[in-house]
Amino acid sequence: MCRSYLYCCNALFLLALLFFSNAQADLVLSAPPRESLEAGNALYGPLAKHLTELLGEKVTYQHPDNWLHYQRELRNDVYDVVFDGPHFVSWRIKHLRHSVLVKLPGTLEFFIITKKSDERINKLTDLIGKKICGISPPNLGTMTVIDQFKNPVRQPDIFPVNGGFGQVAKKFSSGACDAAVLRSNFYNKKLTENARAVTKKLFASTPLPNQAISVSSRVNNKNKIKIVQSLTRGEGLEISRGIVKRFGGKQAKSFIVANQQDYMQQVDLLEGVVFGW
Repeated sequence: MCRSYLYCCNALFLLALLFFSNAQADLVLSAPPRESLEAGNALYGPLAKHLTELLGEKVTYQHPDNWLHYQRELRNDVYDVVFDGPHFVSWRIKHLRHSVLVKLPGTLEFFIITKKSDERINKLTDLIGKKICGISPPNLGTMTVIDQFKNPVRQPDIFPVNGGFGQVAKKFSSGACDAAVLRSNFYNKKLTENARAVTKKLFASTPLPNQAISVSSRVNNKNKIKIVQSLTRGEGLEISRGIVKRFGGKQAKSFIVANQQDYMQQVDLLEGVVFGW
């Protein structure tokens, strides 16, 4: 039996603290909820297993339930290895001391388009008060649109669309919106020539660095080097191929080494805007 009430309380507290610390010891891998739980496990589960073997530390994949869940966990510094867009990477660098390690090759660029026959809209300011189809914020493409309208009372009405840029294009062509934001690669390669012919481009964003993997300060420098080497020229090449193929396009063969300085400014797309953080 415990010798005193205080002694018992202290002992229970230490046991609870030890249990909690052990329960939280795993490194957590995550990415935005762009697929179902099953698809997420299939895509990122093998990478978590590989990193466990590579680093000698347990790495588990945590699939966020939705975007609000994902944003909350990011803010709470739950994730240790994260693959997502440059605006999120930039935010973690600024606020959570993350290090960006590898990225997909190429850049991200977005177009705002409208119908060529719409004589009301010929420049960006003509979109104030009009509907723009786009993937729901904080999607990078939609955030680049919002960033063009600094005055919160003089902005377009973002019409959120689920299902990717293909669904955005369908909604736009059906007349649901006055304009749409599409990734340049989608516009140039996925839209038919006839579909492009009836549109006009109002805006092309400055090319942004591609999606990347960043890690928390809980990943030591030695393990950071291991991750970079494995995903760019080691066993991780094959294991991460599904991620690269899905988000990097047909031309992308593997992750490449990322430069931290390339990801310092995109945080501005998330902070100080109506649909930001």
